[in-house]
Amino acid sequence: MENPIFDRPHLNMNRIDRLFGILTFLQSKKFVPAEKIAEKFNISIRTVYRDIKALCEQGIPVSFEQHRGYFVVQGYFLPPISFSNEEANALLLMEGLVNGVADRSIQRNYSSALSKVKNVLRGSQKEKLELLTNNIRHQFPDSVSNNYEHLSVIQNAISNSHIIEIGYRNNNQETSLREVEPIGLIFYAFSWHLIGWCHKRVEYRDFRVSRIQHIRYTELPFRKKDHIEVGEYMKQLPVKY
Repeated sequence: MENPIFDRPHLNMNRIDRLFGILTFLQSKKFVPAEKIAEKFNISIRTVYRDIKALCEQGIPVSFEQHRGYFVVQGYFLPPISFSNEEANALLLMEGLVNGVADRSIQRNYSSALSKVKNVLRGSQKEKLELLTNNIRHQFPDSVSNNYEHLSVIQNAISNSHIIEIGYRNNNQETSLREVEPIGLIFYAFSWHLIGWCHKRVEYRDFRVSRIQHIRYTELPFRKKDHIEVGEYMKQLPVKY
């Protein structure tokens, strides 16, 4: 399927790439202010206006909401995307890192997403990717533990502001049931840590994800309404890595 953007002979390739980038950026978020587009693509606000106009002239339904930004009208789908060799290689390189530091739930989701990427690659690209696959290795310290399946559930709870219930084992090997409002995930000291408001302790707590024995997604909304940003909590971390 051809994209109408390519039908404009007066657009140079750099601008075509940028227009595709802006369209992809718009589709990745609900609303995008012009300032965010200008910052991401290192262009002026005036150029953003011109590029948005160019997208609209090609029949792409970009709209604007005051105080929120631009958005692509629901129901529009970007035609199949082609990947450069460098983009495909970058995704492949990250697969090894995902397998090394993410849990089994994230590994499955990443593998599924990467398979979809591979499906749209050209034959020659697939051959090169296969060669690269056989010549990349990763080595991680034994302290990295990822033999669990909690991260996907935690991510959903964070994005939906829903409470989770966890069985947590502390340093003394004691397990307790906690009701937690998760505000973020932080990877530090070679481990994933869930940061959340613990109703049992009535304070923010740092839960090492590998110590979670079981997890239940309750679908109940947060009861606390004024959570801090996870970036603020990071200032309290005992280590800098």
